[in-house]
Amino acid sequence: MTIRNADKDDGADRTEERLLHHAAELVATRGMRGLSITELARAAGVSRPTVYRRWESADEVLRALIAHRMQLVINAVGPQAADRAAIVGKVVRFGDLFHADALFGRLLSNEPEVFTRYAFQRIGRSQRVVLEWLAAAITAAQQGGTVRAGSATDMAVMVLLMSQSAVLSHKTVSTVIDDDALRTELAHALDGYLRP
Repeated sequence: MTIRNADKDDGADRTEERLLHHAAELVATRGMRGLSITELARAAGVSRPTVYRRWESADEVLRALIAHRMQLVINAVGPQAADRAAIVGKVVRFGDLFHADALFGRLLSNEPEVFTRYAFQRIGRSQRVVLEWLAAAITAAQQGGTVRAGSATDMAVMVLLMSQSAVLSHKTVSTVIDDDALRTELAHALDGYLRP
């Protein structure tokens, strides 16, 4: 690859990052209905063809945005966990950061059906990002002996389902269990599931 191509790729990455940033702002302030190719191009100060070169529809933009934001939350959680206690702590922290994220908070509070459709009705990019993160951590913890033997991928799926349930049900159960107790119970459930 020549330097010129590398610069072009870097510029394309910066443009995509900028587009995703503006898409997140549109969704966080206006909801899913406020996200269109035209509005995104206007907000980012680019032409519509610039957006269409990356995504064919607002639906594709939102899918890319959710996967991107999932990765940002994972990055904010910190370095890869290497033992069961760290996995449990990071999964619980992921839930806290997820709720604090403006985009995810908006979707969970005001448009849960949209969030559910894009994030949880099928294994898409956003789930794969989380599953890869979990499977790598579980594999490392298995090698250290703090997580039981078995398929790291299968266990990652179950950890995702358990934590996803707690995240999505948070508002529903908030009248019967406070945030600290919910975190504690989720941590106990995850620890028990992963323990050798």
